[in-house]
Amino acid sequence: MAMSADRLSSVSKEVKPESVSLYPLGTAAAPEQELLCIFGTGDLGRSLGQRLLHSGYKVVYGSRRPHSCGPLPQGAQAMSHEAAAQSASLVFLCIHREHYDFLEKLAPQLQGKVLVDVSNNLKKNLYPEANAECLQRLIPGAHVVKAFNTLSAWALQNGPSDANRQVYLCGNGAEAKQAVAEVATKLGFAALDKGSLSAAKELEDFPLQLFPEWRMPLCVAVGLTAFIFVYVVIRDVVYSYVEQGKDNSFRIMVSLANKVFPIVSLIMLSLCYLPGVIAGFIQLYRGTKYRRFPDWLDRWMLCRKQLGLVALGFAFLHMVYTLIIPIRYYVRFRLSAKTISQIRENQTSVFDTTMAWRSDSYYSMGILGFGLFLLLGITSLPSVSNALSWREFSFIQSKLGYLTVFFCTLHTYLYGWAGFLRSYKWHMPPAYMLALVLPSVLIVLKLLLLLPCVDRSLTRIRQGWERTDTQDGSEKPLLT
Repeated sequence: MAMSADRLSSVSKEVKPESVSLYPLGTAAAPEQELLCIFGTGDLGRSLGQRLLHSGYKVVYGSRRPHSCGPLPQGAQAMSHEAAAQSASLVFLCIHREHYDFLEKLAPQLQGKVLVDVSNNLKKNLYPEANAECLQRLIPGAHVVKAFNTLSAWALQNGPSDANRQVYLCGNGAEAKQAVAEVATKLGFAALDKGSLSAAKELEDFPLQLFPEWRMPLCVAVGLTAFIFVYVVIRDVVYSYVEQGKDNSFRIMVSLANKVFPIVSLIMLSLCYLPGVIAGFIQLYRGTKYRRFPDWLDRWMLCRKQLGLVALGFAFLHMVYTLIIPIRYYVRFRLSAKTISQIRENQTSVFDTTMAWRSDSYYSMGILGFGLFLLLGITSLPSVSNALSWREFSFIQSKLGYLTVFFCTLHTYLYGWAGFLRSYKWHMPPAYMLALVLPSVLIVLKLLLLLPCVDRSLTRIRQGWERTDTQDGSEKPLLT
């Protein structure tokens, strides 16, 4: 029914202009953007500000020279430290510790505010106390939180990636840490609480560590490489010079290097899977999975991925060096010399079927082993492993991993062929025999764990079964 003119007039008089909503009916009013403050206009401060702006925050910079601090992210404004500190309840400090002095004058403006210390030092133990603890001492009325210092300016500007997804934070105030964690989550990072402000020293030392997870694998690789290199030099160069008067030193660059790389690769690949087998035997011996492994085994198991990737690098070098062998001067010279000698003596070589089978099998096992090795390396990348289910990842890294060890070991056995019974120089066995010890032991131990009775018992233990009854302490039979 149409509304009368008088009724329309009365309704229009009741509606005041200032009460008319700017948003369409049925939609909520746009939430007000939260204002955050950043002290520092360097690379880190600008990248952080740009990321905050893209995430829906308003950003104001505090600077000593607000009118000449250079270009800032679009949408941000600069003002004095005093004005910026008063405008926001959460302040990011992207400045070095040596510039903290001016903050004491701002103590009244920073009273009760959340101060996020993003600073790092140039080296460890540069100061007796952590930067965040120093900041808390300078401004006792503020709530200092150490966070975002483990991220680079590039990671802040471009967003989280597989290698920079965590934001570690610590502080004495639960509400302050929660506020910082909410900001980190909104930026797309995962916030990990490391406890009170006493953990700030650990967080500040974290970016100064150089490959902490790779340290042991790299030390093992360097040690093995040095030992095997010296071994093959003594056996193939020094022995020839002393006993035969031949100078084979030119072989160091390619031939001996191509002996060292596969040996180190196979040993490190075995070291990648050996701790899992040792852990299985320890669980069988104890009859439970609820007791911790020894510390040395824990550290060993935590660096298995790095051991495997370093081994893959050596295997790749072995493949490249093998491909260039036909174009080496030494090989071409020997082939041409042998061909000329056979022509002069009117001789022909007889085709050896056994040697053909051996060489083809040797190359085939090497190609299959290297192919599976590459598959292991690719699936260990976070971007690939995140796309796999746990069962798929376990199948590739465990089942195909042991198959890789088997193929690479068989490749080495075929390479040695009849050399196991000869070619001993100064009672030193060929270098490839050293590479076969650890993988052979690994394969035998793994086969023992795969025996039906042993595998069944180990599976029960890993599913929670214990050999000792916790109620009466009686022993239960394990191999049933």
